[in-house]
Amino acid sequence: MSHKNNYKDSLNLPETGFPMRGNLAQREPEMLKRWENENLFALVRAAKKGKKSFLLHDGPPYANGDIHIGHAMNKILKDIIIKSKGMSGYDAHYIPGWDCHGLPIELKVEQLLGKANEKISLSEFHAACREYASEQVNKQRKSFIRLGVIGDWDHPYLTMDHQTEANIIRAFSKIIENGHVYKGIKPVYWCTDCTSSLAEAEVEYYDKTSLSIDVRFLAVDPKAVVARFGVDSESASVSVIIWTTTPWTLPANRAIALHPEVTYQLVRMADDYFILAEDLIETAMWRIFKQNREKEWQVIGQCSGRDLEHLRFKHPFMDFDVPIILADYVTVDAGTGAVHTAPAHGPDDFVICQKYGIETFNPVGPDGCYLQNTDPRLDGLFVFKANDVVREILRDNRTLMHAEQLVHSYPCCWRHKTPLIFRSTSQWFISMVKQTLRKNALSAIQKVKWIPHWGQARIESMVTHRPDWCISRQRTWGVPMSLFIHKETEALHPRTQELMEEVAQRVEKEGIQAWWNISPEEMLGEEAAYYIKVPDTLEVWFDSGSTHSSVVEARYGLNTDIDMCLEGSDQHRGWFMSSLMLSAAMKNKAPYKEVLTHGFVVDGQGRKMSKSIGNTVAPQDVTNKLGADIFRLWVASTDYTSEMAVSDEILQHSADAYRRIRNTARFLLANLKDFDPATDLVSPEDMVMLDRWSVSCAAHAQADIIKAYEHYDFHFVVQRLMQFCSVEMGSFYLDIIKDRQYTVKNDSLARRSGQTALFHIVHALVRWLAPILSFTADEIWQYLPGHDSHRAKYSSVFTQEWYPHLLTLEENKDPSHPLMNDAFWRKILRVRSEVNKVLEEARKNKQIGSSLEASVTLYAQPELASDLNRLQSELRFVLLTSSVRVADYKEADDKAQKTEQLMNELKITINKAQGQKCPRCWHYTPNVVLAGEQGELCPRCVSNVAGPGEERKFA
Repeated sequence: MSHKNNYKDSLNLPETGFPMRGNLAQREPEMLKRWENENLFALVRAAKKGKKSFLLHDGPPYANGDIHIGHAMNKILKDIIIKSKGMSGYDAHYIPGWDCHGLPIELKVEQLLGKANEKISLSEFHAACREYASEQVNKQRKSFIRLGVIGDWDHPYLTMDHQTEANIIRAFSKIIENGHVYKGIKPVYWCTDCTSSLAEAEVEYYDKTSLSIDVRFLAVDPKAVVARFGVDSESASVSVIIWTTTPWTLPANRAIALHPEVTYQLVRMADDYFILAEDLIETAMWRIFKQNREKEWQVIGQCSGRDLEHLRFKHPFMDFDVPIILADYVTVDAGTGAVHTAPAHGPDDFVICQKYGIETFNPVGPDGCYLQNTDPRLDGLFVFKANDVVREILRDNRTLMHAEQLVHSYPCCWRHKTPLIFRSTSQWFISMVKQTLRKNALSAIQKVKWIPHWGQARIESMVTHRPDWCISRQRTWGVPMSLFIHKETEALHPRTQELMEEVAQRVEKEGIQAWWNISPEEMLGEEAAYYIKVPDTLEVWFDSGSTHSSVVEARYGLNTDIDMCLEGSDQHRGWFMSSLMLSAAMKNKAPYKEVLTHGFVVDGQGRKMSKSIGNTVAPQDVTNKLGADIFRLWVASTDYTSEMAVSDEILQHSADAYRRIRNTARFLLANLKDFDPATDLVSPEDMVMLDRWSVSCAAHAQADIIKAYEHYDFHFVVQRLMQFCSVEMGSFYLDIIKDRQYTVKNDSLARRSGQTALFHIVHALVRWLAPILSFTADEIWQYLPGHDSHRAKYSSVFTQEWYPHLLTLEENKDPSHPLMNDAFWRKILRVRSEVNKVLEEARKNKQIGSSLEASVTLYAQPELASDLNRLQSELRFVLLTSSVRVADYKEADDKAQKTEQLMNELKITINKAQGQKCPRCWHYTPNVVLAGEQGELCPRCVSNVAGPGEERKFA
C-alpha cells in the first residue's frame, strides 16, 4: 500500500439513502400513493383498536369551490391533534365531513339548468344539486388529502347522504317533541338576492353609505302633549323628532319608542315645539337647524319618557297616527332619544310592539320591493331605491327636518355581500325561552373546556343575547321540514312524531325527493282534506348543527361523546352555536367536551386575505412549490389563538427551519449505516457519558413535547424541536461526536455507544415529527436501522406511540461519576459556546484556520475548573481543539478574554496548536509516527486503524 494512502477508507464516513434535499413537492405525491396502496387509514385503525377513544368531530366545510388557506390550516390543525393523540395511546377517530345542502349550490344549479319546476322538474333539480355537490366534495377531498391529512376519506359524512338526511329529520322531530319549536310572524334577516331568511351566522358586516334623516311626527292633540311638560299653550305645531338610517321602513312605522327613565325636554323655536332627549338637544339642534346658541331656541319644560306614554302623533306622510311607547333599549348615544318603531323590520321593535298589542304590518315582498297598496308613490319599488323617494315625500309633507349621508357598519349577506333587510314573515322558530333553552345552554357551556379560555365568555354573551332561531327556509335544495299542519289553525298534526319517522324511513331509501313525492292522502288518508304539507326546508346550520346526532351517534352509538370540536373563531355564532343549541334542545347537554378556536389567516402585513387586494395565498400553490410539510410546519409554528400571518417570506422561514430539522435527521440516519440494533445496542451503564446525556436530553425534550401536544400548544412543540435540533444536538452533541464516530474503530464500544444514542434519538425524533411533518416522518421511518425486522408488525410511524426507551435524567446518574448529570453537561455546553466565540474571533483574525489548529487555555474558578477536569484528556474533544489546559482563574493575564455567560468564572486564551497535523483525524500532535503501510498517523489513529482502538469514557 502506498505511503500516500487514502485514509478515507479507514474512516467511518456517514452514508444514507435519505436525501439531503426534501424535494417535497415531487416526493410527497409518491408517498400518498403508497399510503393509499397500503391502506394507511386501516393500518392505523387496526393498530389502535381497543385503546381509549378520542373523537374529534369535523365541522363540515361547504361543498362549493376550491379550498382556501383557512380550510387548509383548519384541516392541518385537526390532523396534528389526531396524530398526536394516536402517539399518546388513543384510538383517535376523525371522519371528514361536508355540508352539502343550501343556497350556493342551488343558485349554481339554477345558473346552469334553470329553476326547479320551471325549466326542469324538481327531481331533476335535486339530482343536479347532488351531482354538483359530489363534484365539489371530490375536488376538495383531493386537496385535503394532498396536505397529508389522514382520515376516513373513502367514507366521509355528507349531509346529503340519505341516511344523514333521514337522521336530520329525526333530530328535528325530537326537538319538536321536546316543545322547543313554534311558528310565528317575526322579523328576520332577509336577503333580497337569496329571497330567503338568513341565520345570524350568515351575516357579515361591511361599511355602507345610508341616507340619515330626522323626521318629525306632529302631535294629534298638541295641548295635551305640552301639558305633560307643565306648559299651557295653544300652539298647533308640537312634534317629536325621530332619527333613522332606514327611511324605507317608515311606511311600516307603528309607534315611537322613548326610554322611560330618560329626561325629555320641550324646546321652543319660534312658533314650533319639539320634543328631544335632554342629553341630545345640543347635537340635534346643531345637526337639524345649525343652531348651537340657546338664544335661538328655548327649553320651556321637561319630563321623563314615562310621562309621555300613550300620547299619539301623526304618521309623517300616511293617514294614521301612532302612540308613544316605552322601551329600555332606547339610548342617548346618538339621534334624538326618540326611536321610529317598525315591528315588521326590527327584532326589538317587534318584541316591544307585541307587548303593547300593536299590529305587525309588513309592506315588503320577498324580492325587497314594496307590495301593492302600500303607497302609490312606493308600490313595486325596491326598498333601497325608495330612500330618496321617501325623502321627497317627507319634504313635500314638510315633515323632513334634516337629511345627510352617513357611513356606518351594516349587516350584509355572506354570499352576495349585499345589504340585508329585516323583514317580518311567517317562519318556524326554535324558542330560546319556551322550554328554558337559553338557561340550559348557558349551563351546558360551563361544563365545556374552551381553548383559548376567552371562547367561553364569547359564546356565553352570544347565547345570552341571541333571539329565537329561525330554522325555516323557502328553498328547494335542503332537508324538508316534513311537517303537516292544519289548513285553518296551522297546528301540527297530532301524530307528528309518528309521521316524521315514516318520512325519515322513506328519505333513507330515496333521499329528500321522497318528501316531495309524498301526497297527503297516502299518509293521512281522510284527514288529508284538513292538512297541508309545509313546503319549507330546514336551514343548513340545522343540518351541520345536528351532526352530533345524525352522524356521530349513527356511526358510533347513542352514548358517544365528542371529545373535541375545532373551528375558526367565527363559529361561536356558527357551528359551535348551532350544535350547542340543538344538543341542548335534544339532550339537555353540550355536544362536545372541548372546543378549540383558531384565528383567521392574514397576510404578512396583517391584512385580511382578499382577491381584490391580491394578497391571497392558495394552499395548492404552496404544496406545488414548497410541499405540504412546509405548509404544515407554518401552521404548527404559528400561534393559532390569534390571527395567523402568512406570506412567501414567512413560508420561507418555515422552509429554513425545515432544513435544520431534516439535516439533523439525515445526520442521525447517516451515522447508523452499519448499525444493527439486534446486535450492536450498548447498555446504558456501558455508554460514554456524553452519549448517555444526549439520550436523557432527548427524554427531557420528549417530556416537554408530549406536554405541549397534550395542551395543543403546537408552536411550543416546534420551538422545542428547533432547540433540540439546533442547540442541544446540532451545535453541541452532534458536532462533538463527529470526530469519534468517524475516526474510532468501527465496531468499538466508543462508536457503538454513540450509535446507540443516535438510534434512540432518531426513534424519538421521528415520532415527535409525525403529527406535524407527516411526510418527512414517514420518509425517515423507511430508513431506520432494523426497520425490515419490524416491518411486518409496524409498517408505519403513524401506528406508533411515543418512544419509551429514552434514559430519563434520573437514570442518567453513574455511581462512578455522580455529578455528570444534566446540569453538568449544560454548564459544559455554556463553556463550549464561549470558547467558540473566541475561536471565531481568532479565525477572523487569521490566527487559526479550523478549531483543530487551536490550543486553548481555560482560566477557571475552582468549582468550574473541577468540572472541566472531570473530563480529563477528553475535554479537547468536547471543545473540538487539539489541546486544552485548565488553569487557575487568577493566573489569567491581560490577553485572556472574558466571557459573557460565565463572566466571573472563566477567561479564555487561544494559541496555535503545536506539532503536526494527523492526515487522518486532522488533530495536531507533537508525536505523529510512521505506522507502516498506514503512513504517518497520530498514536490515536494508529490504535484505531491497526490496534485495539481508543477508549472513551466521557466524550
